[in-house]
Amino acid sequence: MIKLLMMLPNWLLLLLTGKKQIEIEGRKLHIPFQYLLKLSGNPFENLNDVSPDDFRNGFIAQSELSSSATPSVEWKDHEVEVPQGKIRVREYYSSSINSNAGLMFYHGGGFVIGNIETHHDLTSYLCNKLESKVFSVEYRLSPENKFPIPLDDSFKAYEWAVASSEKLGIDPGKISVAGDSCGGNIAASVCIRSRKEVVQCPKAQLLLYPWTDLEMKSDSIESLNEGFSLTKPILEWFRKHYLNDLSEASLATASPLLEEDLNNLPPAHIFTAGFDPLRDEGKKYSEKLLEAGNQVTYKEYSEFIHLFANMQFIPGVKESIDEICEGFKQIMN
Repeated sequence: MIKLLMMLPNWLLLLLTGKKQIEIEGRKLHIPFQYLLKLSGNPFENLNDVSPDDFRNGFIAQSELSSSATPSVEWKDHEVEVPQGKIRVREYYSSSINSNAGLMFYHGGGFVIGNIETHHDLTSYLCNKLESKVFSVEYRLSPENKFPIPLDDSFKAYEWAVASSEKLGIDPGKISVAGDSCGGNIAASVCIRSRKEVVQCPKAQLLLYPWTDLEMKSDSIESLNEGFSLTKPILEWFRKHYLNDLSEASLATASPLLEEDLNNLPPAHIFTAGFDPLRDEGKKYSEKLLEAGNQVTYKEYSEFIHLFANMQFIPGVKESIDEICEGFKQIMN
């Protein structure tokens, strides 16, 4: 039903919202997103009463509304050993792929929610558009597995891909990393850690509206603190469940934006959304990478909200993802 509604003309969708088009700091909210926000409302009025399982179930249900996996892409799951357990990594592939490049993908969800399935449509689409194998990592979630376990799992998965590259049919020197939201945090951290530990560095990094600063001090955290799906209280809820103590937010391993040495890192493609509390820190991270002498491409999709890449049913989003993939494909091969 939502997909059908989004096919209505913008003037009618705006009329259904009962408001003028929202405009903040010269940015105008994409009308289909404005209507979607009206429909979704605020599912959790009091986050103190919400358990991680409640939030996870809600996120899974939301992802199912926009399900549209790419038909030409197949997948299979691998088990990767990590300390005290195993995690799942899903490999996406297609008969049309001629490249030997690979992409490790880390899903978003504040380190607490999300999994391979909630991002299945996006990762299969990336496989098709990048014409590359994609490996989606199901790192263990908090609060059952607090910081730094999700990061350690994700780095272990990257090391596994490098070590298993011949069996996986990819070039170990052409493995890139990507992630959305907290997954962008993870992808950035994998790049920094691989350089520090003298491990084969990723070829490139693709960061979609990344959460780079858990201290949460950016202007957009305050100016967009509510009303646009991701809110400041939700971010604080995620942070509380992820960190062992709030003081860990100041660690560069938790907040890549606070890393002092950003030299010699893989080329970065960073994309933010205009109506996203994480907007400013994503831009700031791109600026710090550039100042450190790295190759950086940055773009803000000024009309969009957080998590837009998972909403391909919104008019204009798929074209934006295509644009992102076209640019990133040039540096990952």
